[in-house]
Amino acid sequence: MSTTRPFSPGDRGPESGGSASAALSRFGQVRRLRLQGASGIVPAARDFTRQALHDWGWLPAATGEQRAAAEDVLLVVSELVTNACLHAEGPEELRIGCAPDALRLEVSDRGDGAPAPRTPHNAGRPGGHGMFIVQRLCREWGVVRNPDGAGKTVWAELASPG
Repeated sequence: MSTTRPFSPGDRGPESGGSASAALSRFGQVRRLRLQGASGIVPAARDFTRQALHDWGWLPAATGEQRAAAEDVLLVVSELVTNACLHAEGPEELRIGCAPDALRLEVSDRGDGAPAPRTPHNAGRPGGHGMFIVQRLCREWGVVRNPDGAGKTVWAELASPG
């Protein structure tokens, strides 16, 4: 299981210098999908991510570990995009960056809320599990506020399969 670190509102992310997209600079391959105003955005985001994983050699998976890593990425994309739909006036863009050791996901939106895992987590209670799942599956995650003060980017990084 990868490690996580606590998030605090205004978290800038690793090597980001205050910009979520700047953190993608260490990822050699980056894909972007505009989501604002689109219909069926959660399945579209998953399909877009699945194609990127295929192009980058994560899929088709040769081992169970690789298959689980790819499914984790798809689940995290679903949770981040769904959270933006439910709590942040909808997502604007999905960005995916691939480096040899990690994959970075970014979902930008115009909302001003701060996502956080429900504490304490109650597995029997409906709803509120999205950020708990993200926290459990990702080695790091956080939020970067837009410089103009309108909106944010929620980012997450997952380790590449061995």
